[in-house]
Amino acid sequence: MLFDMDGTLVDSEQIWGIALAELAVHAGGVLSDSARLAMVGTSMEHSMRLFRADLGQPQRPEAPDVAWLTARVRELFADGLVWRPGAMELLHAVRAAGIPTALVTSTGRQLVEVALKTLGAENFDVVVCGDEVERPKPDPEPYRTAAASLGVPIGSCVAIEDSPSGVASAAAAGAAVLAVPAELELAPVDGVHLRSTLTGVDPVFLAGLVS
Repeated sequence: MLFDMDGTLVDSEQIWGIALAELAVHAGGVLSDSARLAMVGTSMEHSMRLFRADLGQPQRPEAPDVAWLTARVRELFADGLVWRPGAMELLHAVRAAGIPTALVTSTGRQLVEVALKTLGAENFDVVVCGDEVERPKPDPEPYRTAAASLGVPIGSCVAIEDSPSGVASAAAAGAAVLAVPAELELAPVDGVHLRSTLTGVDPVFLAGLVS
């Protein structure tokens, strides 16, 4: 079982939105809604390219902004994260069933460690972070890495995602994909199962997606 984090298990995309808006003000600009939405589910590097372009500051140094943003999001994560509907119940049911489980996120390790205080580190056999792969989502590498680390064929895995980038990554890797949109609408994609929430999803339902 392969879980995305931001927007899938916890309602943290809004936190990223707050921090990015504050960073834009810090940089002397205003982040557009379209740029913010384009960042959802993407790597830090890609998000920062979009950030600089949107502010009209293409030569702006990246490292100080990443450090500022990481520190601010860490503060906000530390206040506690809100679970997405049905997510906590599903995660606990998957663990109770003894299903190997991985967290596969575009977020960096430093922030994931804070988020795991809400999610429970014991709920994951493997954690793959965005700064620990060469090619982050939408490349299939994160999901292939997670499945290999679990010792499970990717074709036997279900990945749960909320963003187009994440859905593309999981589908290209060869996992069955359950898409549950949060900040962005998701268009129907062949082979991708779409639900409005995780409420009512259980291990039996997930098993049916790969059978």
